[in-house]
Amino acid sequence: MSAADTTTPAKVPPPRQAPPPAVPKAPRRRRTSGGGAVPWALLAPCLLILALVMGYPLVRLVTLSFQKFGQSQLWGFQPAESVGFDNFSKVLGDSEFWTVVVRTIVFAVGSVVFTMVIGMLIALLLQRVSGWVKTLINIALVASWGMPIIVATTVFKWLFDSDYGVFNALLSKLPGVDMIGHNWFASGPQGLAVIMLLVVWGAVPFVVITLSAGLTQVPSELEEAARLDGAGAWGVFRYVTLPILKPIVVMLTTLSVIWDMGVFPQVFVMRGGHPEAEFQLLTTYSYDRAFVVNDYAQGSAIALLTVLLLLGVVAVYMRQMLQIGEVE
Repeated sequence: MSAADTTTPAKVPPPRQAPPPAVPKAPRRRRTSGGGAVPWALLAPCLLILALVMGYPLVRLVTLSFQKFGQSQLWGFQPAESVGFDNFSKVLGDSEFWTVVVRTIVFAVGSVVFTMVIGMLIALLLQRVSGWVKTLINIALVASWGMPIIVATTVFKWLFDSDYGVFNALLSKLPGVDMIGHNWFASGPQGLAVIMLLVVWGAVPFVVITLSAGLTQVPSELEEAARLDGAGAWGVFRYVTLPILKPIVVMLTTLSVIWDMGVFPQVFVMRGGHPEAEFQLLTTYSYDRAFVVNDYAQGSAIALLTVLLLLGVVAVYMRQMLQIGEVE
């Protein structure tokens, strides 16, 4: 046996593995001292336009409501006098003002209820029709929504005309009904019902389009699970669909109340620029006080009270949205 056979072979150390490449660290962002000013700088043009368009008229409205300002002051024959809260006390002490307030609230509530109910029904029906039918209905809704208010009011005046109105002719075809020559504007309630129908007709398209977009976010799995649990169509809508649509419904309801409380051209044009006492709403009542009676101070006071009333509606809306946010 040779010495080479008895020698123990030397152990060869394993090759060293190359260390893994170091992950480059993301560079730290340096906080700039003026970072909080960037959003305000971007919003500055919009805020400036709002201040010019709405700020000055609102300040002027508040100023006039605390002054004695009539035709003499308008033409510069007499200076404007500060009268404190006299204008508000006269307006709030007038029974006619409270009649107009109640009429406006009833008109707005009726318009909002019919708008939301009809809009919700049409939006739900659109989910159950074919694609081309839905497209045609959406085109018709957008066309009616884009129609100018003056044009829509003129069309409704023709539809409900006492002599040539299509609506009276259609009703007269019913057995036992004779509406030929019926004047819908002979009384305030009937005339306001026609104007309410005009307002609802113009507001429904926006509600339908918005609710249709919201219905696409309702999971079909939840509706199917509710049906398997034995819920009917009403149960699925009440316990599944409506809770998901609640933020949209609250937003649409609030906007509809604000818009319907501020209805002016529909009443003004429908009554030929001179609404009778039975047709007066807060907007037309303020306009008559300012530009018919030439008492600009009382007209401003009525307008300011209307703004405060609408701010109350906005406060309710904000409270509802905050409660919805806490639940979510």
